[in-house]
Amino acid sequence: MTVQDNITGPLTTESGAPVADNQNSQTAGAAGPVLIQDQHLIEKLARFNRERIPERVVHARGAGAYGTFTLTRDVSRWTRAAFLSELGKRTETFLRFSTVAGNLGSADAVRDPRGFALKFYTEDGNYDLVGNNTPVFFIKDAIKFPDFIHTQKRDPYTGSQEADSVWDFWSLSPESTHQVTWLFGDRGIPASYRHMDGFGSHTYQWNNAAGEVFWVKYHFKTDQGIKNLTSEEAELLAGKDPDSHQRDLREAIERGDFPTWTVQVQIMPERDAAHYRFNPFDLTKVWPHEDYPPIEIGTLELNRNPRNVFAEVEQSIFSPAHLVPGIGPSPDKMLQGRLFAYGDAHRYRVGINADQLPVNRPHATEARTHGRDGFLYDGRHAGARNYEPNSFGGPAQTGRPLWQPSPVGGVTGDHQAPSHAEDDDFGQAGALYRLMSEEEKGRLIANLAGFIARVSREDIAQRAIGNFRKADEDYGKRLEVAVQALRG
Repeated sequence: MTVQDNITGPLTTESGAPVADNQNSQTAGAAGPVLIQDQHLIEKLARFNRERIPERVVHARGAGAYGTFTLTRDVSRWTRAAFLSELGKRTETFLRFSTVAGNLGSADAVRDPRGFALKFYTEDGNYDLVGNNTPVFFIKDAIKFPDFIHTQKRDPYTGSQEADSVWDFWSLSPESTHQVTWLFGDRGIPASYRHMDGFGSHTYQWNNAAGEVFWVKYHFKTDQGIKNLTSEEAELLAGKDPDSHQRDLREAIERGDFPTWTVQVQIMPERDAAHYRFNPFDLTKVWPHEDYPPIEIGTLELNRNPRNVFAEVEQSIFSPAHLVPGIGPSPDKMLQGRLFAYGDAHRYRVGINADQLPVNRPHATEARTHGRDGFLYDGRHAGARNYEPNSFGGPAQTGRPLWQPSPVGGVTGDHQAPSHAEDDDFGQAGALYRLMSEEEKGRLIANLAGFIARVSREDIAQRAIGNFRKADEDYGKRLEVAVQALRG
């Protein structure tokens, strides 16, 4: 059997219409939110969510635990969220850790970002914070997410992950340089889920009782200390104990060694965003701490294991669209796409009534909707009327939005985000490299070189090295020498 030749000609939608722009989602003006009229974006995300069954398309391999979040600082000046309203208030939580690219049967100790999906069971319903163990990501627009994950998954011909595909995409997407530097550095393989930080990664909106808006980033700093594995240690552990991270978490909680994280936020006043030195909604960037210092607001503790992994971990669902009064989205184009894609994936994978499963149901209130029937519907609404408005006392709208509206302007279309003075794809990657010790740099270079050396085409390898050279001349030069040495 021979490999089929690549398809040539213009890119089209599933119905055959030519695609004008496959790099930028349509927005309401250059800085506005993403438009649902963007049929190409919706089609890509909806199709991507249905490409694998029955496990998650991404973040399939995971472990989880229940716990509590305790508020240790008054944050009412920034948000009216009820679960953040009272000093010492405790909120039940469920946290699912995961790897990103591997399938359900893959090993835990691999070089991959770790998902950090946290569900708060608040009095106003569930609030989901869906992040990673890195503060940044590979891409900045959800329209590129299916393409990116296709490069990480198994090649349709070889059935394996292919270095050519990975580095072809990364080298053609220079915005990935920052996250790739994170991934191939020392923190690319955590020693356990307990010994890594978590991040909300995206920028979110907080709004207070007076209607004032603030932009916020979440940080979860492990109180166990950061511990990582070298590539060699991880290779041995993955073969010896594929379930190492899941086992470590479960056994720690069983013996009463409850892991904790100190919760911090960075807060930016709304007025700062438009003129900040780079786009504050760009998921490939961090906010420097000297600009917006992290503020400690609480503690997260995990203290109870699930009784059934399938029922509570695999059937758990998270979506950044699960928001509560006082918290909303931002114009982050990756976040905007995920607001749709996560819920759509769960409706497909688990079913339209996934929210009614015990792990996903709100704790302090009942979900009052007019949704009925569908797969696994339990008949809980009996014969109650399922429409609104009605005059029989059914649930009705409140008239008060969860978050503050944002002004928009301009024409509809496929837009790049507005440019800021220091918007570039390489500056923060270079700064991260220069923060590393010589030993850390050496391991980073070795990890990257070992992967790039597997690329079959020299132009792809050189393009990849060129991106790291743009981040830091020494970074690129050392990497080129290391790749050449491996290739002989």
